[in-house]
Amino acid sequence: MPVGESRWDFPPPEAWSHDDLVAAGADLEPATLVRAYTSGLFPMGIGRTNRQIGWWSPASRGVLPLDGLRVTRSMRQSARRYDVRIDSRFGDVIRACASPSREGVWITRQFIAAYEELHRLGWAHSVEAYNSDGHLVGGLYGVRVGAFFAGESMFHLQRDASKVALMHLVATMRASGMTLLDVQWSTPHLASLGVIEVPRAEYLHRLG
Repeated sequence: MPVGESRWDFPPPEAWSHDDLVAAGADLEPATLVRAYTSGLFPMGIGRTNRQIGWWSPASRGVLPLDGLRVTRSMRQSARRYDVRIDSRFGDVIRACASPSREGVWITRQFIAAYEELHRLGWAHSVEAYNSDGHLVGGLYGVRVGAFFAGESMFHLQRDASKVALMHLVATMRASGMTLLDVQWSTPHLASLGVIEVPRAEYLHRLG
């Protein structure tokens, strides 16, 4: 669904600093979020309380080439144990990603409400992994704009559940002709799955 026009204008890329944080303020209205993602930015709280909104564009952006996901034998075996669905329990997925028990959590109630609204409008999506008992045990969520998907966060309660959700996301993206899976920053864990780093300028060029 259309999100209208944002009342905020982000600075152009040529005005961005070399730091990952390039702007602060604005709001989390759907139009603002969509404008941010199409500009190569994503929001994350800053400060101890995460109440102020920061807009980030890492100097080295983590992306997962859709033909580069490393699927181990363990992941293939795990995939047979889970039932994977899309957009069946978005709210539960984002709340699981925001669990206070997780280290470094930045997803506040403000962010949850904003992304649930973005989901209602058809822009934010979740991928869920269910075990044989029908329990939600892993998943991820993010935002799709055109041919790219911006992954925001993932969680797992059972072995490889989030990885299986990622496998399903990649397969779905390839089948639908999408071209870019953004994971924001690379980590050793994500690198083990095939995530690479690209310079900001290259990322913005690929974003298009």
